[in-house]
Amino acid sequence: MKYYLIAGEASGDLHASNLMKEILLKDPEAEFRFWGGDLMEAVGGELVKHYRDLAFMGFIEVVANLRTILSNIKFCKADIQAYKPDAVILVDYPGFNLRIAEFVKELGIKVFYYISPQIWAWKQNRVHKIKRVVDRMITILPFEKDFYAKFDMEVDYVGHPLLDAIHNRDLSEERNKQLKAEFGLDEREMVLVMPGSRKQEISAVLPTMLRQRQHFPNHQFVIAAAPGLDESYFADFLNQLPKNEAPFKIIKGRTYDLLQIAKAALVTSGTATLETALFRVPEVVCYKGSYISYQIAKRVIKVNYISLVNLIMDEEVVRELIQGEFNESLLRTELGKLLKDERSRDEMIASFDTLINKLGGGGASKKAADIIISEL
Repeated sequence: MKYYLIAGEASGDLHASNLMKEILLKDPEAEFRFWGGDLMEAVGGELVKHYRDLAFMGFIEVVANLRTILSNIKFCKADIQAYKPDAVILVDYPGFNLRIAEFVKELGIKVFYYISPQIWAWKQNRVHKIKRVVDRMITILPFEKDFYAKFDMEVDYVGHPLLDAIHNRDLSEERNKQLKAEFGLDEREMVLVMPGSRKQEISAVLPTMLRQRQHFPNHQFVIAAAPGLDESYFADFLNQLPKNEAPFKIIKGRTYDLLQIAKAALVTSGTATLETALFRVPEVVCYKGSYISYQIAKRVIKVNYISLVNLIMDEEVVRELIQGEFNESLLRTELGKLLKDERSRDEMIASFDTLINKLGGGGASKKAADIIISEL
């Protein structure tokens, strides 16, 4: 069968690629055409557009790039119509994907949505459109099934696919030593800087993150660069640091390997907050957007937290430094707790273990593939 997939972010690329692998096990003749990234391309098929050209964050940023977004939507519709797939699989990325879903439904093509948009946080009225244009909604967070049930919509909960990615890894001490040697790290404890995959969010948080190194000279700091970004992009930020400081290590596309050996992490809000928790790495969550975008978001978002960790646990397990609170002084205080206060570390890691249990067993990608193949 022919499958058309759309993933607009780095996390979507990861989960879509694993789903494609599982589909191939059940449908060896499967053909893929997709919007996504390097991981999906490695599985096979034809990459139409890379997610690095699609990611616009915040209300003002979306408006500023509206012409590009509308052009992409128009092109995508024509591309799907020409490809004539048996199914379209949409991965999160709701502003774009829900428009495509409506169009695809009118063509009579099956629409699967893997990884629900976070409509429980804001724009809850989107659920009515989802009921109308999506044939099967496949969710990965435990509270989403109850949320959709309130709107009389049955969804398929498969558990979180990140569990599979981590369970399949070699987490031995020997492997950790190999990774440190490969990355050229010394014996000092490592703080991982995870500024995100979108240039807009990176420019907002990275300078403050980088300044933490001067406060913790006995730790080594490493930047985890997203696969879609060149290392040269970080040069402007690093050039702002004092000239007598040693250069930062920038390691691209190896975030999980780095999390495996990290003592603590500074993480931009998003899927990365959950990834960090699943590796049991204590973290501080950082977010800063444009003033107008933040003021709008504050008034429309219907949840108490911005990190998936806190949302799933329904309590503040990890400290969230948002907008005005995201500053050098507060970040230094919170990171200091994670590096020097064993009680704070132990309490956070214990909460991460509870979180892992809440997310259930593995096999999310396989379950999702089973649902799609069965429906087709």
